[in-house]
Amino acid sequence: MVAFCFSPTSLYEFYLRRCFTASGLSSQTVDIDHQTTINFWGPTTASIKPVLLLIHGFGPVCLWQWRRQVQFFAAEFDVYVPDLIFFGGSTTKCADRTEVFQAVSIGKLLEKMGIERYAVIGTSYGGFVAYHMASMWPERVEKVVIASSAVNMVRSDNEELLKRAKVKEIEDLMLPRTAEQLRTATSLAVYRRLPRLPNFLCNDIIDKLYSDNREEKKGLLKGLTLGREEKPNISPLKHHRFSNIAYFGPVGGADYMGRSRPNISLEEGL
Repeated sequence: MVAFCFSPTSLYEFYLRRCFTASGLSSQTVDIDHQTTINFWGPTTASIKPVLLLIHGFGPVCLWQWRRQVQFFAAEFDVYVPDLIFFGGSTTKCADRTEVFQAVSIGKLLEKMGIERYAVIGTSYGGFVAYHMASMWPERVEKVVIASSAVNMVRSDNEELLKRAKVKEIEDLMLPRTAEQLRTATSLAVYRRLPRLPNFLCNDIIDKLYSDNREEKKGLLKGLTLGREEKPNISPLKHHRFSNIAYFGPVGGADYMGRSRPNISLEEGL
């Protein structure tokens, strides 16, 4: 893939960094133990505001997924936006590749920061992580929003997705290598049809956002514990602690609503 001297992707990421900084956040790095390092954006100074944790999905780093939410919520919350392990500057020497390990790692980060209670919003893959955090630590997680994340998916859902995408392996969809693969991924991820991006821009996006830690990210996809079986393997959440839960299902995905799911009120298409 040819790398261009001028990178629209890098230019836009500079803008995103300025937005986060203008909202009072700074990029920080913490060693949560002797094996794992987490990079995150968080407040430059501590305050008494409630804490809001934003967990990104599988794709670009956190900067690319939470700009508008950071700008909206930063005035009322101490907003923390981590890069999940193998995204951005977050890494580990541990062999565990499950989303449960991601949840444990983010929990350790907040412990290191001295944060005892918080609200969580997770989208896509980050919704899986948010679900596990809420399940493991109901005494810490005050509210949780699970957005665009089929935590109650089953094995056949992934099989159907591969058919729709016309690929054999999930990494060919989630970790695009070509402009056409990127177009396929975006067409399945959005409701409205996007204008066709030129090849040079697609290749720039792939080079800047999808090239790092590819093998490790493949391991994350294979390590998912949710969706392995033909029956949902989720347990009810203690709903009295979670007053703001939303499920954003795929277009035409109302069949998800009839399956086992967290014992909470779910609404599709909010």
